[in-house]
Amino acid sequence: MTESIRWDRDAEGARGTRDAEGIITLTLDDPGRSANTMNDRYVASMDQTLDRLEAERDSITGVILTSAKKTFFAGADLTALRNVTPEGTRAFAAHIALLKSQLRRLEKLDRPVVAAINGTALGGGLEIALACHHRVALDAPGSKIGFPEVTLGILPGLGGVVRTVRMLGLMNALTQLLLQGQQMRPTQAKEIGIVDEVVTTPHELLGKAREWIAAHPKAQQPWDVTGHQIPGGTLSTALGSAPALAQLLPAFPATLRKQLRGAPMPAPHHILCAAVEGLQVDVDTAMLIESRYFMDLVTGQIAKNMINAFFFDLQHINKGGSRPQGYPRRTFSKVGVLGAGMMGAGIAYSCARAGMDVVLKDVDVARATKGKGYSAGLLDKAVARGSSTTEQRAELLNRIIPTADVADLRGCDLVIEAVFEDPALKKKVFAEILDVVSADALFCSNTSTLPITELSSALERPAEFLGLHFFSPVDKMPLVEIVRGQRTSDAALAAAVDVVQQIRKTPIVVNDSRGFFTSRVIGTFINEGVAMLAEGAHPASIEQASSQAGYPAPVLQLVDELTLTLMREIEAQNRRGVEAAGGVWTPHPAEAIVAAMVADFQRPGRSGGAGFYDYESGKRTRLWPGLTEHFGPWRPDAIPFADMQERMLFVEALETVNCLDEGVITSVPDANIGSIMGIGFPPWTGGVVQFMNGYPGGLTGFVARAKELSDRYGDRFTAPPSLIAKADAGEAFGGVAA
Repeated sequence: MTESIRWDRDAEGARGTRDAEGIITLTLDDPGRSANTMNDRYVASMDQTLDRLEAERDSITGVILTSAKKTFFAGADLTALRNVTPEGTRAFAAHIALLKSQLRRLEKLDRPVVAAINGTALGGGLEIALACHHRVALDAPGSKIGFPEVTLGILPGLGGVVRTVRMLGLMNALTQLLLQGQQMRPTQAKEIGIVDEVVTTPHELLGKAREWIAAHPKAQQPWDVTGHQIPGGTLSTALGSAPALAQLLPAFPATLRKQLRGAPMPAPHHILCAAVEGLQVDVDTAMLIESRYFMDLVTGQIAKNMINAFFFDLQHINKGGSRPQGYPRRTFSKVGVLGAGMMGAGIAYSCARAGMDVVLKDVDVARATKGKGYSAGLLDKAVARGSSTTEQRAELLNRIIPTADVADLRGCDLVIEAVFEDPALKKKVFAEILDVVSADALFCSNTSTLPITELSSALERPAEFLGLHFFSPVDKMPLVEIVRGQRTSDAALAAAVDVVQQIRKTPIVVNDSRGFFTSRVIGTFINEGVAMLAEGAHPASIEQASSQAGYPAPVLQLVDELTLTLMREIEAQNRRGVEAAGGVWTPHPAEAIVAAMVADFQRPGRSGGAGFYDYESGKRTRLWPGLTEHFGPWRPDAIPFADMQERMLFVEALETVNCLDEGVITSVPDANIGSIMGIGFPPWTGGVVQFMNGYPGGLTGFVARAKELSDRYGDRFTAPPSLIAKADAGEAFGGVAA
């Protein structure tokens, strides 16, 4: 087996010689991969390295652990984590115990060990660094340090919980590192205390490591020193209890419940338990406690769902899985944003933040200037919290030119239209700029529902036209849905993927259809939530059901934010589209309630000051009491609570199958990530397709449950034939739909 840890007897990297100080440099370098991970090669190599270090300890004055890769260490082998089965639990637990014992051997070497962190150290990489006695980090561009495990449904299982609690104290470890999954710059990591020094050059990195070894010849981990005091104290009388900590601790579970709102996300709970219980015992017992909570998570379906989505699916997308091959990457320098309303202003900010020059055009300079003011407001907040400087603020704002003059768009190599959802208006603004912008410009429409192919009829170059569906607020939402029209070229689609990645967002690719993928699927969720009112479900129960299902916003609250007026407009557009195609429009049970709310009760949503909720000075106060009066009567037993939750989840999943069948979306990773990042499908599911794959009993169990819901609540829950065929064949959805 090729070793993944090189043993260099010189800090400059030459092998086979001993330097004057007796310092060993261990270089992590997996020859089979572009990044170091905790695979079998690492485990065997670390074992051999530790054996040799212990055997030659008397001739060693210190150890520097660094990496030959651009990153320090990428973390655990997530393929192995995802594939753990109940039958393999015992073997995997033994594997974790071996990894933990190796890190304990490293930190108990009785020689100073320094982590020279030359790049990103996330998850397992940080676990290794924390097992060293000192950490020096290179402030390399893009370098991140942290524990993202909670975002994958797991916890740091190689001592990360135990060590950080003992380094930072319980409260700081939980809030600053473990429960949020923050990925920090090296300077931020130093501020909270998990990195000791930050340097700016590789030469300094090794130099500082050597200096520290020379100054600390008898280094030990603090928790291995008798009498070590944990910051903030402990809950154990034997270890020195802290009354203040005991008083604060009861609030933590309540805060966690409030944040999760009943969603089935066990990782935060297990992190809290491992931290609190581990604080009351010695280090090695705490390691065992941490392992038991870790194994409970990693063998569960929720962790598998989240690992699949937030690592494998996201990696597929970020590597250009849906980008046509064979086209060179394009970098755009000047963008014309047509329309300076909320969406256009957010798009302008995102493009300027990515270094583009932005021409923000509206019907008059005042409106365009107001749109630029949105960026100024965001930057003012960034400066106030210290994440930006006044110089950076000025530089970004100087890139945005507000205008009403079409001539200012001369030279734009990218155009993004963001006017109202009116086909005639969209065609008009494109017609105005065609002769001004660059000959090879890419044309994009930010639309959530209007068919791209029909909009492209206004352009002489429809091959260079497509949809870029941004989500609101643009500066915060990480997803962009790229919509390919019937005449969009592969080159334009490849360029659109490049645009989205250039502005540091995540692209998914869909084919043209009314509502595309995201709007079409979220529409079923919204309609289902509203329809349950008509069936006698109490509105508070509907909201609680959607929260406990894991949706980021309760369904009726979401409708208010989007506005009921928009729902009516989309319904009218869909009706016209169906009837124009010769079909018959079948009203959804939600339509009558939405119509009554808008027309009869003048409650159009939050922007109108009244909707499903009451508002005072723009702030949501309570559910409107008139809901139970006008749309009741409320019946406590109208719909079982579990059915309320699963109706919303299932209706979105079944509509996704329809989208896959129709070729609206062709990539399963795009569907999973698009549903989570774009329309708030619960993260614990791993996305709308993984929810079906991971349902108890797999697709067979999902289809059986869909039959139950269909029998009770209507044909919209009937599984499509393609799904039934997959279930009957014992298959699951793969990466690309057939």
